[in-house]
Amino acid sequence: MVLPEPKRIYFLAICGTAMASLAAMLKHKGYQVSGSDSGIYPPMSDFLAEQEIEVFSGFDPAHLESAPDLVVVGNAISRGNAEIEEILDRRIPYISLPDALREFCIRGHRSVVVTGTHGKTTTTALIAWIFQSAGRDPSFLVGGIPNNFGRGFQSGSGEEIILEGDEYDSAYFDKAAKFLRYMPEVGVINNIEFDHADIYNSVDEIIVAFRRFVNLIPRSGLLVSCADYETVRGVSARAFCPVESFGFAADALWQPQAVRVTEKGLSFGIVHAGELLGEVEVALAGEHNVRNVLAAVAVARNAGIDFGSIRSALAAFTGIRRRLELKGSEGGVAIYDDFGHHPTAIQETLQGFRQRHAGARIWALFEPRSATTRRSVFQKEMAEAFAKADAALIAPVDRPDKAPAGQLFSTEMLADDLRRRGREALAVSSVDEMVGYLLAHLRPGDVVISFSNGPFGGIHDRLLKGLKKK
Repeated sequence: MVLPEPKRIYFLAICGTAMASLAAMLKHKGYQVSGSDSGIYPPMSDFLAEQEIEVFSGFDPAHLESAPDLVVVGNAISRGNAEIEEILDRRIPYISLPDALREFCIRGHRSVVVTGTHGKTTTTALIAWIFQSAGRDPSFLVGGIPNNFGRGFQSGSGEEIILEGDEYDSAYFDKAAKFLRYMPEVGVINNIEFDHADIYNSVDEIIVAFRRFVNLIPRSGLLVSCADYETVRGVSARAFCPVESFGFAADALWQPQAVRVTEKGLSFGIVHAGELLGEVEVALAGEHNVRNVLAAVAVARNAGIDFGSIRSALAAFTGIRRRLELKGSEGGVAIYDDFGHHPTAIQETLQGFRQRHAGARIWALFEPRSATTRRSVFQKEMAEAFAKADAALIAPVDRPDKAPAGQLFSTEMLADDLRRRGREALAVSSVDEMVGYLLAHLRPGDVVISFSNGPFGGIHDRLLKGLKKK
């Protein structure tokens, strides 16, 4: 690919987690960076402000009056957007996020790409932190903000670049999965399930994307794949490179031993090829995070990092913002936030949450906001997931007009299904109603966890302020 030598790079839809991190990464490389977006809210708005990156609110051709040398177009942008139309009319050079990442950041590095329907962010952050703690000074880009780093990127001096590889499409002009642009030498596949109903019609289409990803790894590389899912086993069987499996399956190369819930999180042994390497402790919850740790350990050991360094790094890992993040406690009630919006991720998070808060009454709050959750494709599965909580409040579907005709997710049906399962459940008409209901019914010892890929109307601060006044 032949690119101009840009000095000024403009990001269209800059507040996406990966877009914001790449924007900051390029600024640290010396480029002049700015951008625009329609939805500007924490944590990414705070992150961009901390990085002193200028962000315009809304899309207006006036933002491009002084033309940038290059525009990075986010996959949230479609034809008809005022700025993309201006870019096309004026022949301003543009590129997708994954192509920009490849050309400006990946080339010349050993690329470690973490993929899967769930667990990508945590696993990528775990690997990056282990490498950093071992003195490897990696570059990385992750779709979130790891607490240990305080930002979702790093331009290191080391050989490796560690990337969260998303199966979502690249841009309106490039419908290939992002991870197909990342030149993987080491690939990780946590799981493969149906998601992104706006661009994939079936899990079979998603499997095709993962098969193509596996086919990119050179024979001198490595594929680290979860043995607990038949979909992952199937795509891994086609690899031309060595494959190291992990998980709870009896034939997995990397396995956990004697998993225990501790005051801090989890403690378990790491078994490799039947040999116990030692025990680790990490401030995470749930079986899904056991798998994430196993994948990270497999990658680190393959890179020659000793087990003692791995164990120390895991013990010091402090998680990801918006991944089971404690927002605060008031009046004996703890308020947590989570990014989860797929039924499997929600169910596994609630199961781990239950282990950590045994005996507490758990309230789950849900905002159907993603392209998939506003559709009815997971109507039944969401009931199974939220049944892991004691009570559930469901907010209205965000932008219901974006759901295809006849496919709108029913919040009332979800509440009815949960009540039939013996759970307290209510579909509310607004976040205001949800806050009022909770403040009237919460009692000391309760824990609340919200699930949304958006700001959820600032519900966490509103609840904490309301509880403080009670």
